[in-house]
Amino acid sequence: MQYRQLGRSGVRVSEVGLGTGGQWGGLVDQEAAIRIIWAALDQGVNYVDTADIYGTWYRGTSLSEEYVGNALEGIRHRVILGTKGYNPTGEDVNDWGASRHHLMRALEASLRRLRTDYVDLYQIHKFDETTPMEETMRTLDDMISAGKVRYIGASNYAAWQICRCNDLAERYGWASFITTQAHHNLLEREAEAELIPFCREMRVGLLPYFPLAAGLLAGRYEPSEPPPPDSRAAAFERTRRYLARYATPEGYAALQRLSAWADERGHTLAELAIAWLLAEPIVACVIVGASKPEQMTENAQAAEWRLSPDDLAEIERLLKANEDEEGE
Repeated sequence: MQYRQLGRSGVRVSEVGLGTGGQWGGLVDQEAAIRIIWAALDQGVNYVDTADIYGTWYRGTSLSEEYVGNALEGIRHRVILGTKGYNPTGEDVNDWGASRHHLMRALEASLRRLRTDYVDLYQIHKFDETTPMEETMRTLDDMISAGKVRYIGASNYAAWQICRCNDLAERYGWASFITTQAHHNLLEREAEAELIPFCREMRVGLLPYFPLAAGLLAGRYEPSEPPPPDSRAAAFERTRRYLARYATPEGYAALQRLSAWADERGHTLAELAIAWLLAEPIVACVIVGASKPEQMTENAQAAEWRLSPDDLAEIERLLKANEDEEGE
């Protein structure tokens, strides 16, 4: 496993990290979570990503954080641990958002579930249009001053929102966002328009989520076939809606070309998807979910594949072949 700097910070994280959303709390129970985390550690993975909302769709409580906290008991020092706050965690009108009121309570609750007195990376899960940016950034800086957070990051923020928040932090001497999480993979490229150029220029580390497009880029689904019983698409309507955006005839045609290209080089489509993301230097860590230990092992090994500039050009050609055919 190779390691990269976490944005502008001095801490280093594995090129592949473990994401604990999805089926953690459902298909992944506490014992499975322990096995998955140990499989990750065995492969040199040192970044574990969770959130206070993960797992709530099963029993209304943050099962992912609970499972991670239990699994890391006695080995907390071996991981760089990231979690997130913003989403509703109760029924009160103030039980959501990026206000001081909510974030302070959300962090304390996360620390209890994670069985730790600090998190390495605390991220705002979504931009809050109702809270002044100054309030959010001052609150995050206070968390760092209190020793409960080491670094802070954004998630699902536009480039201008991160820029404005970090400008305010610089003006007032507060901590700034060193990372941002964004939906980015071979099939979803919107981040390339503004976010990635901004991250390159300002050295904000990018943590891509959904790198395998909810399993589509892992070859989990076949055209006109029902999703496998143990898949996220079988478990969640929202995943089926997500796949509907990309699992089109054109999308499957591109996947077949990419899969064949990877197979010729002794790799899988999933390995190609991860290696392609790591070809972008500003990517600090690719966050990949796993519901089985062997999946974590396979995902970690994908980081060993280094794509050349010629490889990247060929991948672009394969992705755009449908457009070229339509233009003829």
